[in-house]
Amino acid sequence: MPKKRSGGGLSATQQAAKFLGVSVLSGAVLAGIALPAVGALGLAAKGSVESFDELPANLKTPPLSQRTTILDAAGGKIATVYSRDRTVVDLKDISPHLQKAIVAIEDSRFYEHGAVDLKGVLRAMNRNAQSGGVSQGASTLTQQYVKNVFVEEAGDDPTKVAQATQQTIGRKIRELKFAIQVEEELGKKKILENYLNITYFGQQAYGVEAAAQRYFSKPAKDLNLQESALIAGLVQSPSRYDPVNDETEALKRRNVVLTRMAQVGDISEEQAAEASASPLGLKVSKPKNGCITAVDGAGFFCDYVRQVFLTDPTFGKTPEARAKVWNHGGLTIRTTLESQAQKSLQASVKSHVNKSDEVATAASVIEPGTGKIRAMGQSRPYGFGKNETQINLSVDQGMGGGAGYQPGSTFKPIVAAAALEGGMPATKTYASPYQMDYPTPVSACEGKTWNESGVPVENENETEVGPYDMKEATAKSVNTYYIEMISDIGICPVTQMAKQMGVERADGNKMMQAPSIALGTQEMSPLTMANGYATFASRGMYCTPVAIESISQRVGEKSKSLPVPKSTCSRAMSEKTADTINTLLRGVVEDGTGTEAGLGSRPSAGKTGTTDFRYAAWFVGYTPNLAGAVWVGDPEHKRQMVDISIGGTWHAKVFGGQVPGPIWRDMMSGALNGKEAPEFNLIHIPDRKKPDEDKGRGRGRGNGDEDRDDDRNNNGGGGFIGGLGGGENGGDGGTGTNGGAEPNPTISIPEGFIQGPGNGPGGRR
Repeated sequence: MPKKRSGGGLSATQQAAKFLGVSVLSGAVLAGIALPAVGALGLAAKGSVESFDELPANLKTPPLSQRTTILDAAGGKIATVYSRDRTVVDLKDISPHLQKAIVAIEDSRFYEHGAVDLKGVLRAMNRNAQSGGVSQGASTLTQQYVKNVFVEEAGDDPTKVAQATQQTIGRKIRELKFAIQVEEELGKKKILENYLNITYFGQQAYGVEAAAQRYFSKPAKDLNLQESALIAGLVQSPSRYDPVNDETEALKRRNVVLTRMAQVGDISEEQAAEASASPLGLKVSKPKNGCITAVDGAGFFCDYVRQVFLTDPTFGKTPEARAKVWNHGGLTIRTTLESQAQKSLQASVKSHVNKSDEVATAASVIEPGTGKIRAMGQSRPYGFGKNETQINLSVDQGMGGGAGYQPGSTFKPIVAAAALEGGMPATKTYASPYQMDYPTPVSACEGKTWNESGVPVENENETEVGPYDMKEATAKSVNTYYIEMISDIGICPVTQMAKQMGVERADGNKMMQAPSIALGTQEMSPLTMANGYATFASRGMYCTPVAIESISQRVGEKSKSLPVPKSTCSRAMSEKTADTINTLLRGVVEDGTGTEAGLGSRPSAGKTGTTDFRYAAWFVGYTPNLAGAVWVGDPEHKRQMVDISIGGTWHAKVFGGQVPGPIWRDMMSGALNGKEAPEFNLIHIPDRKKPDEDKGRGRGRGNGDEDRDDDRNNNGGGGFIGGLGGGENGGDGGTGTNGGAEPNPTISIPEGFIQGPGNGPGGRR
């Protein structure tokens, strides 16, 4: 008498030998069950023992893809994301009704046979022969589990998925050999547990736990008889028997499962009849997947975390390797996001700008000295509907953002920092006339020069006539002062200082070598500007931005920590230079263009910026413990902010201090509420001694002065353009909405005005 397994029936090896013998004798047993013509793909129909033995015997089981949970800095859940919605559970946490239902409908002799059910094979052959087609298969639960392992390994690659499911003799025989291995190594209970966790049950639910939550909003261990029968019936065809979309078909299929359970003795006929008479009893939970589900408007930060994971070599040497880890999931990602700051940002944005407005706003908050991103959000929500977007307006193009927006006068402090670092005194005075031609030539990097004459630049108001010193010129945002400054020190020290502060173009291109950069003509992202100003707040130390604190990954029943990218800090400027800038920018919010952004008794500093023709307006500011940037504008760079309603308030003209400033004030006030209020390390900058005749010059604080931060002819949308390209796409193309249309310049642009390697006409289109 042949030796039997503990579960009954022949051993796996004996069953395989018998099966192969039948295959050889019949010519193509598998081909007659559920395969096309014999000679097709994979191994030949002879199915010889030699061919079988040549197959690898070690089934490499990939870790099952699971949900990834993204947390804030305090451990609160931001969002759940997954390639496949799955929560792996032990067999003891799966309803016995469901275990019996799956076995009854899919493989009723599961506990009696080995890797292959010879009786099932012969029965299927007979029925298929009678029907003249393929009416019944013969795969055991073990074989189905092996096939699902192949599918899981294929991931989201359609070619690999097709290979894993192709109806060929070769695949069937491979599946059988691995099934033998699995039977010998795991045993029946573990195979059933693995099968129930890996199988797809429709409605984005992988595994019985996700299915139980999706259809009945309860854990798998609490499923009753009829609920278990419905879920078990989905395996054969999740789409055909989908109870959400076709209750009639789902009910029929559920009752077939109940009948089968009665036939094999798992339940009585009375139980089957009673359960069959009950309604489906669905309590459907919609799939809650992805950054669209993030709380407190943190969808864009959630997406930024994903981008970091998919692009940083810390998580894998190749994009494919990183994507594989992300798609497998099972990660718990603790981020740097601070709930208080995020809620405050979103509340401020919502109160000042409507999602349906013609323009949008985006803001980022970062911690000086650590690079930790504490908040990120925008007025147009994360999504696919009207007035929604998936483009993160706060970040660079390579991280899911657009091509950036010209920062206007918010770039001027970087010019000042370069000048101070080069030895210029903070009392430096320039003539600063209302209007002047760009000085020429101006030195650039690599020994080159910018050389173009007869190109005018002017201040916003005719009353702005120098001389000015650095303190007054910064507070009033005097264009001609800063043009004289960059012409004096050269372009290269400015671009080098910007790079040291992490301030680079959002589209990834190099900063243009033109003096116009002093007026903010190079497109930046809000996150970049916030982190650049954080360098001032940390007294000259630049730290790369980070969004992830730690990651744990579940592998089987264990968890392990993954390495995460760390912020790297370097000195961008001396403490004295940073302290001087802090003193200058403190004056902006105390008695300059940024008074509406002031935080009252809490020390703060910042700078306004408004591009020509008002395509963009900014306020970038900071305290010693938080830095933030707010941008307002049309992402497509088409709508000028003149005669416009924003947040229900009508504006004849939009200024950096008037719209972005209050958004920044409210955002930062809430983020800093209850936190310490450290002082800046200010320095004394003597006031310029003014001649008597200077007293007669008009310096009123009417509408003219409200305009002071507007960078006339700074090429933010007109004048000679230092790289228009703004908007969500712009630049050289990419993914996003269309770049902005070219505005009408207010001055003529000589051909070849912007010189230097690769600059061309300054990005004009």
